[in-house]
Amino acid sequence: MAIFRKRRTLKPSQAAAAVVTGAAHGIGRSFAYEIVRRGGSVICTDIDEEALTATCEALSAVSEAKVIAYPCDVRSESAMHTLSEKAESLLGRPVSLLVNNAGVAAGGKVGEMPLDDWRWCMDINVWGVIYGCHYFVPKLKSLGHGGIINVASAASFTAWPEMACYNASKAAVAALSETLTAELTGSGINVTTLCPTGVDTKVIDHARIPQHTNKLTNLALKSYPLIATPDDVARQTLDALDRKQVYVLPQLDSRMLWRAKRYAPRTYMRGAGELFRMILPQ
Repeated sequence: MAIFRKRRTLKPSQAAAAVVTGAAHGIGRSFAYEIVRRGGSVICTDIDEEALTATCEALSAVSEAKVIAYPCDVRSESAMHTLSEKAESLLGRPVSLLVNNAGVAAGGKVGEMPLDDWRWCMDINVWGVIYGCHYFVPKLKSLGHGGIINVASAASFTAWPEMACYNASKAAVAALSETLTAELTGSGINVTTLCPTGVDTKVIDHARIPQHTNKLTNLALKSYPLIATPDDVARQTLDALDRKQVYVLPQLDSRMLWRAKRYAPRTYMRGAGELFRMILPQ
């Protein structure tokens, strides 16, 4: 117990006992690496077992930290509950950092996009985060310190056409995070929400979005000058968590869009619609 009391003087990202969902690829993988680099140990979860194993083996090869591969589907309440119950024994100490990163992309016009795609996206992007918070927040409160990072997206406020499902799912994550920030005030637990724009990850490879939108997104990811790498994003977000920063908008364009939407919402939304029709004629 003396060890854990001493740890309260550390920043949440330092020497953390962490759980990272969606850790096999992209930003989740970078979070795992950066947590270990900061002296922590980590349980990496994902449904892609082959990639998850490869990530954890690579991380173990360059670090003596405890790195655990734990296949888990965040859509499953029972699986997330079991993870929360096993995490402390797997890590050898209580969990002090939760990174709800697992997510997918789905899009299409409202009224045309299949409802099954809506459910798939919401189950992972929203319910996965809800389950993580539901089962780990009480444990963090009992510990009395730590942090939560919820990965949303600039899509939570940009309202890009034909991405209503993804936009709505990420807006839900942002609202949940804001509420958690209010509820956990004074608890010693920091909450930070990540809202990036373009980051080169695997999410587009498995997205359920219209073909023409998919082509545009891939082109943007390959050529857009303001893209941050997953490593950049993970590092910035963990630093922000330590500063008790509520939101992280890691790229210049995300910050510009945030301000435009906030100060001129109607003009912004009309402009987004007109721009979309110019780029992708209907």
